[in-house]
Amino acid sequence: MSSLPAGVMREAIIDVGAITANVRHLRRLTASEVIAVVKADGYGHGAARAAIAALAGGASRLGVADIGEALELRRAGIVAPILAWLHAPGVSFTEAAAAGIELGISSFDQLLQAAAAAAADRPVGVHLKIETGLARNGIAPEETGRVFAEAARLERIGKLRVVALFSHLSNTSADDDRAALAAFHDAVGVAASLGVAPPLRHIAATHAAIELPEARLGCVRVGIGMYGLSPFAGRTSAELGLQPAMTLRASVAAVRRVPAGHGVSYGYDYRTDRETTLALVPLGYADGVPRQASGAGPVMIGGSRFRVAGRIAMDQFVVDVGDHPVAVGDEAVLFGDPTLGAPPADEWADAAGTINYEIVTRIGPRVRRRQVSA
Repeated sequence: MSSLPAGVMREAIIDVGAITANVRHLRRLTASEVIAVVKADGYGHGAARAAIAALAGGASRLGVADIGEALELRRAGIVAPILAWLHAPGVSFTEAAAAGIELGISSFDQLLQAAAAAAADRPVGVHLKIETGLARNGIAPEETGRVFAEAARLERIGKLRVVALFSHLSNTSADDDRAALAAFHDAVGVAASLGVAPPLRHIAATHAAIELPEARLGCVRVGIGMYGLSPFAGRTSAELGLQPAMTLRASVAAVRRVPAGHGVSYGYDYRTDRETTLALVPLGYADGVPRQASGAGPVMIGGSRFRVAGRIAMDQFVVDVGDHPVAVGDEAVLFGDPTLGAPPADEWADAAGTINYEIVTRIGPRVRRRQVSA
């Protein structure tokens, strides 16, 4: 990969072609309709660009957490169906309904609020979310009959259009997920008995879409997988046929030669054990590089692998490169596609005691995103 453009300290390269390929691969693998999840600014990749790339790969719908994210996609000119499922108490659904946003419904009150937002000639599309054991949002088991009966009535009078029934899995174990799936099927049966039989059902995200075929149900929500990262510990992206879409890199901002025993960064957690060269990388925890990975995060400079030396600061960290030739302006790659030689985001996750989802999602706004299509 070439050095960064002049005057650019840090950037995340977003390979939209990889996103398209990942969605196409998962669509073929699951033989299912794909809802591409682009919440949290497309897991840090950029919501609109990720959405466009996913739709090019065959996704038929987009998923976001909240209405604000959905409306941003509409303002970006995206006309595909969009589902938003997490709502503030007492929120008005009027603007979302006018923009054709489909609403995830988790309670009787939300159902009534959605119906109230309908226009005379425009029923509101809803996905009824069923609580199946994750203890988050979703219609409580004791409320399902009441919600389903009212949803059927509101659909008959043209206020609502029930698009789907859905839920979410814990990914704790195959047994736990199958128990949740059984609870979901029970609820689907109750819904049908009360007149709610929508065209779609979805419960599987990337993990279950790959690992638990019986959870596919003809429609899956693809989040982390569309960005080319693995949801499984011990199974790489390449093993799953996925291509990481984000490469995080920076220009080396300073180089200095120091003697043995020289302290590095705050607290001198790291001291050199020999005469060595230190390279300064202008990325820090303000940019989403986890401070918890101090002394451990991998960095590639000049084709060689190193580790962060000492504490990661707000704007920068130091790498001890030994006697390797390094100059100001050289490229430092924190993570990317390991098949191309970059450290994987998973290594940063391991170093920080977290998951790869967080590593890419937390990359901050100071980091310029540059779109490519390899």
